[in-house]
Amino acid sequence: MKLLAHPYLSQIENYVPGKAKLGSQKVIKLSSNENALGASPRAVEAYKNHGEKIFRYADGSCTDLREALACKNKISSERIVCGAGSDEIIALLTQAFAGAGDEIIYSEHGFLMYPISALRVGAKPVKVKEKNLCADVDALLAAITPKTKIIFLANPNNPTGSYLSKSEIDRLIAGIPKNILLVLDHAYEEFVDAVDYPNAIELVNKYENVVVTRTFSKIYGLASLRIGWCYSSSYIAEILNKIRGPFNVGGPAQAAAVAALGDEEFLQASKAHNQKWLKIFFDELAGHSKIKAWPSVANFILLDFGSAEKCQKMNQKLLDEGIILREMSGYGLQNCMRATVGTDEENLKLLILTQICR
Repeated sequence: MKLLAHPYLSQIENYVPGKAKLGSQKVIKLSSNENALGASPRAVEAYKNHGEKIFRYADGSCTDLREALACKNKISSERIVCGAGSDEIIALLTQAFAGAGDEIIYSEHGFLMYPISALRVGAKPVKVKEKNLCADVDALLAAITPKTKIIFLANPNNPTGSYLSKSEIDRLIAGIPKNILLVLDHAYEEFVDAVDYPNAIELVNKYENVVVTRTFSKIYGLASLRIGWCYSSSYIAEILNKIRGPFNVGGPAQAAAVAALGDEEFLQASKAHNQKWLKIFFDELAGHSKIKAWPSVANFILLDFGSAEKCQKMNQKLLDEGIILREMSGYGLQNCMRATVGTDEENLKLLILTQICR
């Protein structure tokens, strides 16, 4: 007899993160949507100060962090669950509400962890066509069947940078049966400056089948510490707390996250830097004969080179110059690469190279 895992696990294509190194060459890494300004000095200090406590188990309930999040967002701490990045929250929600034979819906170019999480529990991931690289509400609603258990929607979406407005999200919720979970992945919420962007907290308060996930990996710059959270109904929070690991978020991560939440100056500086460079990029690339920059409200831009061949050639030119962008073939966007907004120096170098390639 041969030892065998669940057969459906063989369908999973391993998640491939953005390239980080080019041998020993010094690089400009714009492949992982990290904060160009690093992390809050307060968060770094809190992380260092926690060093003498690392022999202790962390607070399994993330009490201080949940209370800080509740205070900042004016919500109940009892309805907040923390995880090792929002990735873990996504996995826990999938484990809790879907299984073999069920279906999980996500948009065509949505985060790759959605289909991976579905396949982990034997559910069928259902990829729904987008319209102009933006989630299509009508198509999402049309994809619902009696087997549908969860709909994952990143808003704004990674890697396209597009978002659905409040009115579109309201229309989506109105069409979803109450026994189907809608997960609004707001990993990039803090970067968004659009007036019609939905308030997910209000939606969770209004609808028991809506959950919002958030992360400290992006604007807060704590990607290496792996810490995220979700806000949901009391029932969903209770279920997630039953199945998560007892110490799933490390003590240094909790301490750094609490400190980061209190550093409003760093958050606003990060957002201002991002808004400044989004405008510069779009202004400079407008009318570019060989590169289309898709609109984005996050901290990255999807660059379209018109064909897979041209994209590969440009990628090699950038790599030769030590600039790493995120290749998009895994998302079905072979013509594109995703560029994270970097530092002033990094962005200028990328712009110069793109202008040379006119």
